[in-house]
Amino acid sequence: MNPDLKTQGKQGRRVTWVGAWVNLVLALGKLLAGIYGNSQAMIADAAHSLSDLVTDAVVLLGLKWGRSDPDDRHPFGHGRIETFSTLVVGVVLFALAVGLGYDAIEQLIRGDQHHPTWLALAAAVVSILAKEALYRYTVLVGRRIKSQAVVANAWHHRSDALSSVAVLAGVAGAMINPAWHSLDAWAALVVSLLILKVGGEVLWGALQEMVDTAPSHEIMDSIKQCALGVSGVEQVHDLKVRSIGGRLQMQIHVVVDGRLKVTQGHDIAKAVEHCLQAEMPDVGEVIVHVDPDDKV
Repeated sequence: MNPDLKTQGKQGRRVTWVGAWVNLVLALGKLLAGIYGNSQAMIADAAHSLSDLVTDAVVLLGLKWGRSDPDDRHPFGHGRIETFSTLVVGVVLFALAVGLGYDAIEQLIRGDQHHPTWLALAAAVVSILAKEALYRYTVLVGRRIKSQAVVANAWHHRSDALSSVAVLAGVAGAMINPAWHSLDAWAALVVSLLILKVGGEVLWGALQEMVDTAPSHEIMDSIKQCALGVSGVEQVHDLKVRSIGGRLQMQIHVVVDGRLKVTQGHDIAKAVEHCLQAEMPDVGEVIVHVDPDDKV
């Protein structure tokens, strides 16, 4: 395995395992706080933390297999596995947001009343602090190792923190004034919309990668300028770029003087390849085709 990818995979798995253990402890703590603190919102929040364990497992599998070396049956590598794990996280976030929103609307319609205690309030505060810290740690590692799956999982941690904010608001409101019991449901509805937005963005990004969508015009222009800056390259055309597992794979045609020897053309192609891998971020495989100048 590529040493860099192996190291990055270990870092991604480490931060995901940390998140899994934190989620397990928080889920059990929230469940007990919800039962003994008389808070239905906290019990629902415990279920949210349990859903994080599902995405943790998906991300761990994606990192383990998605960054494996190419083999005879998978000559382009296994990056799609990591893309698929990102897709699953996006679907879970999206579905979770819809479920939380539906439950919040139902509570508003029914006019449910709950009278939580300080135990539920304390659990909400601990959850917010723990999940926000976990989000910051996870997103930092995810961006460093260029893993969209880890970054998506970080946003799942933040969605849990946001849902705990809703619980905190609802519990505090109900404790201050029992007539404000509907604050819990309204806060949960707002949070569900925020999670829906994040889930939609994660899902859309993964779907774009699944269908080999090209990167932005700025990235495409940077690739062309890098290749044109190599001595001996006269023109660039037929540039094709896609992202797999957060890394760019590209094919590029460069036009050189047709009177050059084959070895000289090959050297120019390798120089273009080295330039792209050195100058452009997150570059994986680069295939350079050499075309002779048709004016010769």
